[in-house]
Amino acid sequence: MVSEIPMEPQAEDPNVCKEKGNEEFKNGYWLSAIEWYTKAIKLDDKHKDLPVFYKNRAAAYLKMEKFEKAANDCTKSLETSPNDPKALFRRFQAYEALERFEEAYKDLRTIHTQDPNNKTIKPHLERLHAIVQERARERAQTSNKVAQMFKIAFEISETKEKREQAMNNIVVLARQSAGAEIMLKEGLVAKIGKLLKVEKNNDIITNAIRAIDEVCVKSPDRTKMVIQELGIPWFLQILDSNIEDRVAASQHCMQTVLNSLTGMENKDESKPDKDLVEANKNLIDTLLSCLVYSVTDRLITGEARDAIMELIIRNVHYKTIDWAERLVEMKGLLRLMEVCSELEEYKYESAMNITPSSRTIASVCLARIYENMYYEEARQRFTEQITDFVKDKLLTPDHESKVRVTVAMTSLLTGPLDVGNAVIGREGIMQMILAMAQSDNLLEQKVSCECIIAATSKKDKAKGMAQSGAEILKKLYASKNEEIRVRALVGLCKMGSSGGLDASIRPFADGSTKKLAEACRRFLIKPGKDKDIRKFAAEGLAYLTLDADVKEKLVEDRAAIQGLIELAKTGDQSVIYGVVTTLVNLVNAYEKQEILPEMKKLAQFAKHHIPEEHELDDPDFISSRIIILANEGVTSGLVALCKTESEGSREMISRVFNALCSEQEVRGKVVQQGGAKVLIPLALKGTAVGKRHAAQALSRIGITINPEVAFPGQRNLEVIRPLVNQLHPECNALENFEALMALCNLASMNESTRQRIIKEQGISKIEAYMAEDHLMLQRAATQCMCNMVQAPDVVKMHEKENDRVKFLALLTQEEDEDTALAATGALAYLTAVSEKCCEKMFSPAAWLDIFHTMVANPSPEVQYRGLIIILNVIKTSKTLAEKLFDTDMLQLLFGVTQLNDEKRAKAIETAEKCLKVAEEYRVIEENKDADMAPDVFKKDQEARIEEIDE
Repeated sequence: MVSEIPMEPQAEDPNVCKEKGNEEFKNGYWLSAIEWYTKAIKLDDKHKDLPVFYKNRAAAYLKMEKFEKAANDCTKSLETSPNDPKALFRRFQAYEALERFEEAYKDLRTIHTQDPNNKTIKPHLERLHAIVQERARERAQTSNKVAQMFKIAFEISETKEKREQAMNNIVVLARQSAGAEIMLKEGLVAKIGKLLKVEKNNDIITNAIRAIDEVCVKSPDRTKMVIQELGIPWFLQILDSNIEDRVAASQHCMQTVLNSLTGMENKDESKPDKDLVEANKNLIDTLLSCLVYSVTDRLITGEARDAIMELIIRNVHYKTIDWAERLVEMKGLLRLMEVCSELEEYKYESAMNITPSSRTIASVCLARIYENMYYEEARQRFTEQITDFVKDKLLTPDHESKVRVTVAMTSLLTGPLDVGNAVIGREGIMQMILAMAQSDNLLEQKVSCECIIAATSKKDKAKGMAQSGAEILKKLYASKNEEIRVRALVGLCKMGSSGGLDASIRPFADGSTKKLAEACRRFLIKPGKDKDIRKFAAEGLAYLTLDADVKEKLVEDRAAIQGLIELAKTGDQSVIYGVVTTLVNLVNAYEKQEILPEMKKLAQFAKHHIPEEHELDDPDFISSRIIILANEGVTSGLVALCKTESEGSREMISRVFNALCSEQEVRGKVVQQGGAKVLIPLALKGTAVGKRHAAQALSRIGITINPEVAFPGQRNLEVIRPLVNQLHPECNALENFEALMALCNLASMNESTRQRIIKEQGISKIEAYMAEDHLMLQRAATQCMCNMVQAPDVVKMHEKENDRVKFLALLTQEEDEDTALAATGALAYLTAVSEKCCEKMFSPAAWLDIFHTMVANPSPEVQYRGLIIILNVIKTSKTLAEKLFDTDMLQLLFGVTQLNDEKRAKAIETAEKCLKVAEEYRVIEENKDADMAPDVFKKDQEARIEEIDE
């Protein structure tokens, strides 16, 4: 039990604080105990009992599994009280948990030297001695392997194949703590630093970076050694590449360094360790500074710039390192706005290299920083810095400055929208943009058109913009330049879609929407069109496909669908909105407002407008569209776009995946094209809605497809957390049911998957649904538990003082055959492996009724499993057998053996085995009414079957 709110220490006497801490410790309030011991330490760092304060706090840290802190406190205690056995023993426990076995063994040896008759430590000493011996042997082998691999990998004259294999082996060795330590001692870091100055083979370079990454994992000390050897600039140098694998490996390596220095992991719920962050504050701040200044580095590649901005995105949130406010202080917003204002058309020597995704990533980064401005003053500073950027650019209102400001404004309007609206609303800005749209300069027309599109971001704003911008957009649509025309087309599409899903609202004249859609289609599929034009065509369709007529026409157009998919496959993050929103609309994966009949009547009475749903949005039409898209290979396009850090985009992708997986026949295609692999991270990180959709898609895949195929290797463990998260009251019954079914299949795979379900607190959640007053949920949960009881840990849970066995026994009486089958199956296994569970079969007050139900069950399979339970119980002990046979059970068993039913052959055979055991116990000859058994059984059996049939 952990105290959620630690008590605020008030006492001023260290001894009183210690006693308070001891009291809280005994009551199981570890956090509060730590607070009191910390207070005692701070009050007097020269106190005679200081070693006691430290070792007591270490005990509390051990309870909370904060082993590093526990070890440090024990060390401090031993500095002033050498060889204290309690401090040594607690440090041994911490070291062992940290897998620092040699140090743990050394502490035990010290205790043993002082007290050779200490029986408490002997078993630990023997166990650790064996571990240390084995590790010494493995270390010797590892040292030999390291020497061999170094000799090949770092020797340029060796063959390419040998060197690649050797470097790959070094990565594998670095994943083991012992391997990493040995390689560090042998100079791995220096060797890699030297090698990468001359190496040309990209596979070797990438794996060398991965080796450094593995050395740094979860080890602040090793990470600092690496940084000291190579320097922080080295990490930015290795990132400077346009080769995707190398950039990804370098980015991951930098995140690993940050994780090690902060105590974080690459998991959604991971939080930094405040003490570790404080200890490494200067180093972390230096890393942030280097990343921020590198955002506008003119010499690095566009891919490296994108990776740097993505690193910032991942670490600005308050749950991570909370860089947001510090980044604003460092004028980091100005650097991001510089990226937003960069254009391919302005290619000077001083121009930044950017990718098609750079401005989109910078926009997401700005949005993420703004999300973390939690109070008005911080938001004001953010807006002021953006406004300063715009002012500085317009001090010299030449053609280029106006264009750059407009492009940056577009990024703002697709990122932190509130800030974008605030800036664009400033005097003269909108007028400037509208004037540029009417100029003769093509570039000004193009960028102003994009800005107008971004400014009409919501329905209410689209109406306002229609008054001032619609006529301009219509004129631009008549342009001879296709780049201008397609952008104007998007603006018109956006305004034309302001009626949303309401089939009764048509902002433009009848037929206009279809004409706009046809124009978008032509731009999308016309051969030789550059990606920019196709991107805007897709964005136009994103608005128009709110119209069901457009959806049906588009989905029947194979060339247009392939055009969308090919655009998605580029992975360019700037195409995400257009492509994914179009797909969301096609499969109707958006949120729908349910209109209750009584509300509809009330609205009619009040003469309010009631939205109408189009007949082409009926479930049959939606299903047909989903199947067409899946068969065309839409999954491969979605997979390519999953790299985005935009939570909104990830949610939309998850929605489409979930819609695809709602159709059983296409789930195999989703798995084949890599959908299951990307759904796991989508289900663990992002918006709450996005995670739910991704998790439901995973559940649906796990129900239909063999988990070994759908989730191969480590993936079958990674998928468990999102599925367990679906067992939540906020999820609907269908989501709960699908998650339980998928977990049931996973639990049948192997012990590793069952252990992971236990670790993710799955047992208590499954049991909660076993008690649900919902047939399908109760059945699925019981079936899941039937597979889970194969885990020894779950058997132990049922053996403890609780009602778990009793509850399963009661479930065997359920009228639903599948539920009863699962409950009897679980009990058949439990009683086969646990005497305790056999004894607990008699814990229900109506235990005899339960046994009657199992023996006389109309279902042959339930009857068979019930008889297996009886056989297990009576074989356990003669006492239990006599308790059971002291009823009419013997007669019922005789009755089963007299049945003439091929379907019950297994049950009959098991009943005969039960009678044989009874005979061995000499119970049969004592029962004088045995010859009456057949009739008694038959009557009971017939009565039960008759009852069920009714």
